[in-house]
Amino acid sequence: MVFNKKNHKMSIKQTSISLIMAIIISMLSACKNDFLDKNPTAAIASSEFWKSDTDTRMGLAGVYRRLQNGFYGQSKLWLDTYSDNALDRHTFFGFNNLTLGVVNSTNVPGTFYNTPYEGIAGCNFFLDNVDKAPVSDAIKTGYKAEVRFIRAMIYFDLVQAFGGVVLYKTAPQTVDAAKIAKSSKEDVLAFVHSELDFAIANLPDVAYSGHAVKGSAQALKAKVYLFQQNWPLAASTANEVITGGKFQIYQGGYPNLFLTTTQQNNPEIIFSTKYLAPNNPQGGEGVLVEIGWYGSIAPYQNLVDDYEMANGKRINEAGSGYDPANPYVNRDPRLKFTIKVPTEKYINPDGSVFNESDPLLTTYSQKKYLDLTKLPFDRSKTPLTDQNIIHIRYADVLLMYAEAKNEATGPDGTIYAALNLIRQRTGINLPPVDQAVYNTQDKLREFILHERRIELALEGHRYYDLKRRNLMQTKLAPLKNPGGAQLVFGEKNNVLPFAQSELDRNKQLIQNKDY
Repeated sequence: MVFNKKNHKMSIKQTSISLIMAIIISMLSACKNDFLDKNPTAAIASSEFWKSDTDTRMGLAGVYRRLQNGFYGQSKLWLDTYSDNALDRHTFFGFNNLTLGVVNSTNVPGTFYNTPYEGIAGCNFFLDNVDKAPVSDAIKTGYKAEVRFIRAMIYFDLVQAFGGVVLYKTAPQTVDAAKIAKSSKEDVLAFVHSELDFAIANLPDVAYSGHAVKGSAQALKAKVYLFQQNWPLAASTANEVITGGKFQIYQGGYPNLFLTTTQQNNPEIIFSTKYLAPNNPQGGEGVLVEIGWYGSIAPYQNLVDDYEMANGKRINEAGSGYDPANPYVNRDPRLKFTIKVPTEKYINPDGSVFNESDPLLTTYSQKKYLDLTKLPFDRSKTPLTDQNIIHIRYADVLLMYAEAKNEATGPDGTIYAALNLIRQRTGINLPPVDQAVYNTQDKLREFILHERRIELALEGHRYYDLKRRNLMQTKLAPLKNPGGAQLVFGEKNNVLPFAQSELDRNKQLIQNKDY
């Protein structure tokens, strides 16, 4: 792991099998009320646990709390720097080497593997013990559905990263019992689907307010089908969320989707990792310092150029009106809501101009998720940052539906309608998709993937989107990093290698092919 030159600490916990076995300690670090609603204040000994519904809710809170780590917390945004969207400016995760094709068993960030297994250990601990509590079966079934949804999400991420992985359906009772061979990708995905089917059948069919709901599980299941390129089922499952009527495009301003005060009960958010100031903010220094003060996520010019003009035309398209002398004028509003461009200045409360800690290597920095009311960003002041990190939102579901439906049946009116809901939200107001231009499956596919890149930019989706479409090498090929080095996709068969330390601990684990 490489850290930035300002002694910035990015904690990437190195987890062995024995630590995974002991994860229950952190499961009990919550207050007498759910940490999703209250700040945690105390710890409870395991010997006193599972005696009441309060205990079960504390255990459930512990499961959710695992999502504040690694790529489930604020670090998720950095996944875009392992793609054509942005540069990992301070190499917090070593993505700069990975995008040069240097991918091996010694340099893959532990957060791809260790953090998910910590979360799985927490899920299994809860599921293995919750039946001890004197709680009605109906209540316990609901709790189990939430945890099994989370476990499915984590295993799906492991599959996207590594293919087949070690599958623990219950907590191993000894360290040696944890040393087992990996299951095939197909078997793990089958398990993911069974978990999601249970969650869909038992989660409440209501809007999201912090706990997983039926729509959360349906949306994730659609995403899994999309990964498997099962286009008909991906389309129909996404459509169940759409027709269910529990979610909608948020009309209160695109930037506000990512700010604390407007995330609560937001109709577009389907699942997120929650934080709460003052005692349960984001880890480390939070996004306000990480991407605000440091400017750690540096978008590439390639991403900036992909934003349309306000008239819906691409910048190189005849009649677009693009002016190279004023490149940020009359563009898709999402550009300036997502990226700080060179002509923009952040103004501190005292009227002075805010400047990032170092010159920006690509001339751009991430703006999405920044709360500009908390300027000036300053590492020494460490503002309490508690924006929730969004994993699935309704726009994502509409895009999944559009992509899958186009692949399954070709262009139709429902696809254009889904895309237009996103493009014509209040404050964006782009023209509807030109059906005369994007009138074939191939043309519409290109447009949908473009729209997906723009709408979800710098939220942590691009890396997996390009991998599942086998587009990573193609999209990296035109790019060079600020040092002039050509970007290269170095993953063999779109899978990461297992860390050598894991292979040493578990002799039953076989390295992925060609590593």
